[in-house]
Amino acid sequence: MKIQVPATTSNLGPGLDSCGLALALYLRIQVGAESAHWEVQHNLGPQIPNDQKNLIVKTALTVAGQSLPPHQLSVMSDIPVQRGLGSSAAAVVGGIELANRLANLNLSVDQKITLATGFEHHPDHVAPAIRGNFVTSVMIKQHVFSVRHLFPDSDFVIYIPREMLPAVKSREVLPTTLNYSQAVAGSAVANVMIAAILNGDLNLAGDMMEHDLLQERYRDNFVPFLKQMRTTAKDLGAYGTFISGAGPAIITMCPEEATEDIKAALMQKHPTGTVISLSADKDGIQVF
Repeated sequence: MKIQVPATTSNLGPGLDSCGLALALYLRIQVGAESAHWEVQHNLGPQIPNDQKNLIVKTALTVAGQSLPPHQLSVMSDIPVQRGLGSSAAAVVGGIELANRLANLNLSVDQKITLATGFEHHPDHVAPAIRGNFVTSVMIKQHVFSVRHLFPDSDFVIYIPREMLPAVKSREVLPTTLNYSQAVAGSAVANVMIAAILNGDLNLAGDMMEHDLLQERYRDNFVPFLKQMRTTAKDLGAYGTFISGAGPAIITMCPEEATEDIKAALMQKHPTGTVISLSADKDGIQVF
């Protein structure tokens, strides 16, 4: 059995802790034979555990119970860790699906999303990782409500800095309270962005992505290239540029014909990072 989970970007600028999009970059878990103890072979480096302390296994054991039979797992991930592209959400979602299959839990999509949100605290990454495509979601009284919609055709150019950024560190700089008028305006920007996406108007959606009032202004120190990248990308035909999740990755949404020019410009001006281009993932988690 192989479990495949997509990377995700969240917020898309103004949709803080609610809007998320699945991207065609994947975590793959190959489930092998039963074993005397959990063995996780992976390509994620020495900082990631390869036993029952691995997040995938810890999640599975929390969901299904400690009596879940140990297995050998082979994990290959193309999702960079601690860059705002949903690496931990993918591991959590993969762990829930591992428990679901091995313990025959028959979890529904809504149950999986609610369980995953319990681990991640916000549904913005886990909901699109499970459902695929563009998802808006909210948790109310420990239950997650989500709506999935097909994202209009677009490319996503992603600048991935060399430096990692733990999400908790990026969240610490956010204010605990907001001025009422700022909160209302920030919510209105998100509403227009979502409506524009649903209408297929990516020019308007991209404009709203660049007018967030709820989080990006507080994270400037973590993404010093954001304003410069926005200008560069816009001049080359981009719809909009935003911080991916808690950062520090930066995503530019653009038409296909502008992708290569934007990639080349960003690589030239910011050679210390990595620049890739992706499309949206339409399927979410898959089991083969």
